Amino acid sequence: MVASSRQELPPAPSILIILMGSLGDVVRGLCLVSHIKNHLPESRVTWLVEPKWAELVGFHSQIDKMIVFDRPRGVQAVWNLSGNLAEEHFDITLDLQRHFKSGFFSLLSRAKRRVGFNRRNTKELNWLFNNEHIDYMSNAVSKLCHYLKFTEYLGLSEPTSLDFGFSSLDFKATAPNIVSQIRNSFIAVVTGSSWESKEWFFDNYYQLVKDILSSGKSEVVLLGDRSKAPSAAALSEKVGSAGLINLVGQTSLLELVGVLKGAAVAVGPDSGPGHLAAAVGTPYVSLFGPTSPRRTAPYGSEHLVVQSEVACAPCYKKRCPGLGRLCMQLVSVEAVKKKLSEALTMRSIV
Repeated sequence: MVASSRQELPPAPSILIILMGSLGDVVRGLCLVSHIKNHLPESRVTWLVEPKWAELVGFHSQIDKMIVFDRPRGVQAVWNLSGNLAEEHFDITLDLQRHFKSGFFSLLSRAKRRVGFNRRNTKELNWLFNNEHIDYMSNAVSKLCHYLKFTEYLGLSEPTSLDFGFSSLDFKATAPNIVSQIRNSFIAVVTGSSWESKEWFFDNYYQLVKDILSSGKSEVVLLGDRSKAPSAAALSEKVGSAGLINLVGQTSLLELVGVLKGAAVAVGPDSGPGHLAAAVGTPYVSLFGPTSPRRTAPYGSEHLVVQSEVACAPCYKKRCPGLGRLCMQLVSVEAVKKKLSEALTMRSIV
């Protein structure tokens, strides 16, 4: 379907954004809100999200309303959601998730215009539920640019800068108990990913942390979710330094954002915290293996990627098919330290 012009939008459109997926996807999508509001200040923006990311979406001051799909409640949650969506009278829905569920919820929004991804970029028949579609984009295009195609489709000009909604977040106010534990400048080290295939190795983390602390210039703060707590505890014990602060599994989502904002730089695998770091302007050294940096490197830190050269990458498999995570094995500590130095230099210039 041919893209409609911006003039066809009402002067104060009611817009629903559907993006409930991974942390990284939600963070990237947040920049659309500020872009829309800059061009359509009278618009009303509603965001549909799942409970896991509600704290993050709720912090964005330009999101007028948040609707939470309480997924664990099953059919009852869908019924409740249908009623909530019916009350809003949306002019347009932007389905940023490309799966069956988001497509179905787009249909439930009852918006006259329901914009989704091109059929070739969708899964699970998602495209059937939307009546307008953006152009096809290959995986060589970053997800962030792909999301911005939705605002381009609405007739908005390309943004000169991106605002993810965290400019007002203050590290000291958000996480005072954490601040009290940190005495000096620090580097945030993200200890894992939801994909097993993206995991770096314990000995590599150990050597990296030891080398950072040995310089005497920075403390190290370990970050990650509860599933990484045992390995983080083992790492902390082995390093045995007061300069290593282990916060793995101990922060709320907003506290995590605050810590990343307070860090000099951050480092870790291709994962959600990397995009949070990007959203608050902290350089992030990302370790890539089974995924492509062309698609998912953090905004503003694309030049800080560390990636090994292996024939099987990117495979996009959550579990390595039998090569012992060779792509991550070959990401060396020395290569990571080199990028960290580059990131620290960049930070000092800013």
